[in-house]
Amino acid sequence: MTDGAQQALRRTMEIYSKTTRFALACNASDKIIEPIQSRCAVLRYTKLTDAQVLTRLMNVIAKEGVPYTDDGLEAIIFTAQGDMRQALNNLQSTFSGFGFVNSENVFKVCDEPHPLLVKEMIQHCVDANIDEAYKILAHLWHLGYSPEDVIGNIFRVCKTFPMAEYLKLEFIKEIGYTHMKVAEGVNSLLQMAGLLARLCQKTMASVAS
Repeated sequence: MTDGAQQALRRTMEIYSKTTRFALACNASDKIIEPIQSRCAVLRYTKLTDAQVLTRLMNVIAKEGVPYTDDGLEAIIFTAQGDMRQALNNLQSTFSGFGFVNSENVFKVCDEPHPLLVKEMIQHCVDANIDEAYKILAHLWHLGYSPEDVIGNIFRVCKTFPMAEYLKLEFIKEIGYTHMKVAEGVNSLLQMAGLLARLCQKTMASVAS
């Protein structure tokens, strides 16, 4: 909602505050203008767990008769990141667009790099195979994914990737540094390739020690 629309809502809230109660839901409270925040009691909730999202999705799917696969549900949960609204929107969009919910269709709708490709890329980094890792990165780049999308998925996949804990911490640290540079506008393919090179170096350093 734009600032102008929020200002209009603020006026509406002032006029009808005696007869109406307003409930606003948002992912980032700092994007709500101060006049509205000052008129509200702010309640903060943690993200839903994957199990909670899955339970609600199965409820909706059963009632609506949506055909699906298990990997399709996993894809919806992965892209929702604990946001039930996002999960339901992705479910509805995938079913409306394709009539069938599987991982391929979900990632087409959400327009995110497929986590299987990202997992394969991270595995090559764990194996210190920079050439194969770069091939996947270049493929994702040529598909048109933004550096923000790629780095975000790398981070999410890395958090649950089976590897040594100390190496995972080193990987996440390097991913965080690169994410910061990308957010500052340094978002070229070279920057992303540099990340893969540093991840491979971390693997080689751990093996050498």
